[in-house]
Amino acid sequence: MTRASIGHFVSEEARGKFLAAYDRAMELWPGPREELDVETAYGTVHVHRYGARTGEPVVLLHGHAGHASNWYPQVAALGENHPVYAIDTLDDPGRSVQRAVAAGPEENAAWLGEVLAGLGLERVHLVGLSYGGWLALNQAVRAPDRLASVAPLDPGGIEKVPARFYAHMVAGLFGLLVPRPLRPAVGRLLANPALSSPPEMIAPLMLGMRTYKPNTRPAARPFTDEELRSIRLPVLVLLGSRSALLRPRRVLERVTALIPGVRAETVRRAGHGLNLERPDLVNERLLRFIAASGPDRTGTLPERPAAPSP
Repeated sequence: MTRASIGHFVSEEARGKFLAAYDRAMELWPGPREELDVETAYGTVHVHRYGARTGEPVVLLHGHAGHASNWYPQVAALGENHPVYAIDTLDDPGRSVQRAVAAGPEENAAWLGEVLAGLGLERVHLVGLSYGGWLALNQAVRAPDRLASVAPLDPGGIEKVPARFYAHMVAGLFGLLVPRPLRPAVGRLLANPALSSPPEMIAPLMLGMRTYKPNTRPAARPFTDEELRSIRLPVLVLLGSRSALLRPRRVLERVTALIPGVRAETVRRAGHGLNLERPDLVNERLLRFIAASGPDRTGTLPERPAAPSP
């Protein structure tokens, strides 16, 4: 669920190249945006802020080896009526600087809670993709006081990671060797949106994989039935119908059976990176869910079957 040692770049030169690419990737965001640093017991956490000055905040948590630019298709839509904060996960390559290992679920909830407190945020709508989805659910289980809702997108921690996920990652790396004009077609075949993403977003991902050590993380520990039953917040779970990480039907059944009042949906024609593959649909679902989870609402949405989306 987290690296067993402190993440670091192999050299200052490598870090400099990564950060230059990272800054270019962040130009995909609309402007203006602010950059903030929050001190925690585990290190300095870097945060990007965009959007409205009023409204309940939306906090974004990227996936393994990702960074804040990965949310560029969501930022404008979410930021129209909400302050949006995107966090560089503490033990991934980015502008956050780790100084202590967050060894388990409690420590991960602690550093994220310190970030929310340091930003002065209450009633946060926490959105996470993949590993970020695990972090969001973990926060809902262990430190929900500052949360208004959680929305894990194709999250880790619901079931054991299948072997095909690692094969999918390897196939994606080989896909990046394909001539650029052919990559979108290969990306559709593999359900890997990175292959058709802007090159500015891909560059820091590739640099991080080559020069950030350790560059692997153990699979997220699946949540127990009791942990999922303990969640008392509005929860929206979106799953990719072609996810390499999850078996969507099984995950849909498990979260629907265990998380009280959960809103769960499988997104057709989407893989693990559904926020990049189906951004308009994901944005609409998030905004609708956040509106229903506001201070005067319960998070209950009109009844609709938990079936695949169009």
